[in-house]
Formats: sequence, C-alpha cells, structure tokens
Amino acid sequence: MNYNHKFTKTISVTSGKGGVGKTSFVCNVAAYLAGQGQNVLILDGDLGMANVDVFFGIRPKAYIDEVLRGEKLLEEAVFSIEPNIDLIPGGSGIYELQNINIFQKKILLDQVSQLENKYDYLLIDTAPGIADNVLYLNTAVQEIMVILTPDPASLTDAYALIKVLNLRYKENKFSIVCNMVQDEHEALKIYKRLSDVCERFLCVSLDYQGYIPLDQKLREATKSQQLIVDINPRSPSSIAIQNIVRKINNFGHLAAPKGSMQFFFEQLVSTAC
Repeated sequence: MNYNHKFTKTISVTSGKGGVGKTSFVCNVAAYLAGQGQNVLILDGDLGMANVDVFFGIRPKAYIDEVLRGEKLLEEAVFSIEPNIDLIPGGSGIYELQNINIFQKKILLDQVSQLENKYDYLLIDTAPGIADNVLYLNTAVQEIMVILTPDPASLTDAYALIKVLNLRYKENKFSIVCNMVQDEHEALKIYKRLSDVCERFLCVSLDYQGYIPLDQKLREATKSQQLIVDINPRSPSSIAIQNIVRKINNFGHLAAPKGSMQFFFEQLVSTAC
C-alpha cells in the first residue's frame, strides 16, 4: 500500500429543488480552496443543466461517457479551469456509470487511481431532486451538503431528498448551508424547521455549516460569470463562503472510511456486472 497518497475529501453539493445557487456555491468554494493552496477537482453531475463549464467560460472537448467507451482517457476529460482547479464535465456519462461492464469498470478505476494523488478535494455539483443519478452521486461521497433557501419549496424538497437518502440508502449525516437569506437569524430559523421535521420523522444528523446572505454583488458576479471570492473578497457573500470553507477545510468531522476519489468512483460503478 502506498501511504504517500493524498487523501481526497469528497463532497457533494445537492438540493431538493433547482435555483438555490448550487453551481455558484461550488465554483466559489473551489476558488477559495484553490486560493488557500488546495488542489480541487469539480465533477459536474447536473445532467440536464450541466453548467460549471459555462460558468468558467470553457468548451469541453471530452466527456466521461467517451472515457467509458474507450474513446478518450480520463485525463483527457479533466480540464484545467483556474490555477489549482480542474473540471470533469459530466454530460450524459454519469448515468452510464451505473451500467458499465467489468472491462469498462477496470479501465475507469485504473485511470482514477492515477488522479488520486493530485487532489485535496473532489466537489460534485449534483442535479436537484431525487432522480436516481442524484441519489447515486450523493451516496458515494464522504459529505453530503444540502443547500436550502427561504423558499418553502426548497425546505420541503430538501426534506424529501434527505428522507429518500436515509430510508433507501441509510445515509444519516447531512451538512446544511442556507443560501439567499437576510441574515443568520433567518438561516437558523430555516435550518431549525428542517431539523425539527427530520428529528420527528427520521433518524438523521443535520450539521449546520453556515449561511450566505442575499448579496447583489454576488448576483452580479454570477450573472457575469465571475467568482465573488475572486473579484470582491470582502463582500458579505464572500466572507460567508470563506467561513463555510474554513469549516469544510477542518475535515476532522468527516468519516475517513467513506472518502477518497478511488472510493467515490468504486461506489459509482459498484453495480457493474
């Protein structure tokens, strides 16, 4: 066993409904981690609305489904988008990971092992909702981070997602981030509503990671495909994201057995015949 391998922390950013700011959050978290000297790999798992590449203004020339068909090497589907940040565009390939054969599985895992020592973090931007591919990605990571907003539908749909992951896949630990709130008082109010209903009907642990306030500067940055932590690091939203990242970076609370990039991809292809 090679003990020199870097331990890659795997985190999904997910939600019960769309429009909660997942992609902006993932990209800004990645940028701040990169600025702290961490190497980050983003996997765009939002199949219908994959847009991390759009956010960074790149045009992918390879997708993971081409890797599975043997047309491309995995390293060809990894794009450098900023210093210390790489991206794997998901395309339709994530769903196909559930149905690959043993030969394809071996090819993928052999190539993943070559990437394992390069990254401190693997961040997965999932699609919203409870579709199979969303559940699949969330069950393979070390930490499931659920994004909430004050929209009542956000809370009810987040509960539905947590419920399915708990009852069907036995996931029992979730991190919560409240986005688009007026202040921390509103964030804690939303978090408590979700926590109360989960405590009543499920056996899960919700870990409040922080909040991101409504910030016009963040909205303008996102609209212009810029990262708020880069262009305005002292804005309220930047400071809030930095505070959340500090918690993420203090990964002592993460369960080591369910981690690493190799484990993540092994879980994704675990149903291969």
